[in-house]
Amino acid sequence: MPCMKHAPDSPDTRLAGTPPPATTAVTAVRSDGIEARQRLMDAALVLFSDKGYAKTSIREIALAAHANVAAISYYFGDKAGLYRAVYFDQRTNPQLTNDILDGAERGLEPALQGMLRGVMAPLKLGEAMQRCMKLHFREMLEPTGLWAEEIETDFKPTHAALMAALCQHLGVAEADDDIHRLVFTFMGLGTTPHVAGDVVAAIRPALLATPQAIDVYCDRLVIYGMAMVEAEARRRQGATAASPPMSSSCQATTAESATRPLPQPVSPSP
Repeated sequence: MPCMKHAPDSPDTRLAGTPPPATTAVTAVRSDGIEARQRLMDAALVLFSDKGYAKTSIREIALAAHANVAAISYYFGDKAGLYRAVYFDQRTNPQLTNDILDGAERGLEPALQGMLRGVMAPLKLGEAMQRCMKLHFREMLEPTGLWAEEIETDFKPTHAALMAALCQHLGVAEADDDIHRLVFTFMGLGTTPHVAGDVVAAIRPALLATPQAIDVYCDRLVIYGMAMVEAEARRRQGATAASPPMSSSCQATTAESATRPLPQPVSPSP
């Protein structure tokens, strides 16, 4: 979640000429401020996901959050700042690059595990995560520029970190198309529970019914991902091995050609 800048007190309670409050009062106000900020973000998530950015007003958000309109300016600057904070909320939309890099120090499997845990953990938030997915779909259909920004600041670094870990694991000096294909497949492993959770719930609801079930799901995805890595390693070994042996008839022809004396040049007749 973006860092929050605290002022001595909020615009709702600040009075000109009022002396600074005691330390305990500051702590209480800051605590209330955190709650007020979070209420605004929660209310904005519902409205932005239902109506989109353009059709949602700051007055609607403030009313739903039981807050003053001025609080939006205080905490987020403007509606665009609030939308950005909601869209990039680390509770529902965590950046995964650091988790991958931390794991990559110990190998590809911990890197993959770090990425998938980051992807799957927000599912434990329930409705909030569903709202987040809806918001992202709206952003793709009604772009404000944040989806394009996320590709540059999140997806590309995540892809690069996984690619580096995979290349190191397979002993590949430079990533080729197959490395990229496998990395895109890694990144898609946790997609189904997010975009088709209702399908999972209709067919096998127990798979995502509890936080523990989500953890098990994540662990299995790591296993499946490493199985794909092993399959790619075998494919590469087969591709770099010697060419398939020739048939016996081809071998005989080749051997005969190798032992047959070369024809001698014929001298021109006088």
